[in-house]
Amino acid sequence: MADDPHTLFDHWFAEAAALEPNDHNAMALATADGTGRPSVRMVLLKGHDARGFVFFTNLDSRKGGDMAHNPHAALLFHWKSLRRQVRIEGAVEPVSAAEADAYFATRSRDSQLGAWASEQSRPLDSRETFETRYEEVRSRFAGGDVPRPPRWSGFRLAPERIEFWIDRAHRLHERRLFVRSGDEWSEGLLYP
Repeated sequence: MADDPHTLFDHWFAEAAALEPNDHNAMALATADGTGRPSVRMVLLKGHDARGFVFFTNLDSRKGGDMAHNPHAALLFHWKSLRRQVRIEGAVEPVSAAEADAYFATRSRDSQLGAWASEQSRPLDSRETFETRYEEVRSRFAGGDVPRPPRWSGFRLAPERIEFWIDRAHRLHERRLFVRSGDEWSEGLLYP
């Protein structure tokens, strides 16, 4: 059993990639606004290493606004078919422009165009309005590369706490908690 939470996460994530039927990289992202009001939604993990867990969004979205006012968040991976979950808490910081550009370039063209057409989290009067905006953007960038929109980027959550949860019979679950202090991790168990 790994003593480093990043090594253990890598192992569990690889198992989820092999065995979870849909979106093994889907995670719940919980944020809170400047007044402490929470919000949670599903996003996709797009990278992870010892520095943290990376995801991307429109900076003007609700989650972008929340993290601008309160730069802390929590993540939850729930791999139902594996009967496991991982909870991660920590500070968030923007990724570099180069990192955002590099990831944006890997997205499908339709997803790139959608990022330009969407005013994510803003009220929308009708689906037709969005589809019209999409077609306008598609015409605008016809025949050329689609650059990253200026208000589209990513965040990295630097973990301070990582909990690994394993489902056990009779709700006698196993909970293994890692807490970071500086560059060191301490480890302990939690009652289910």
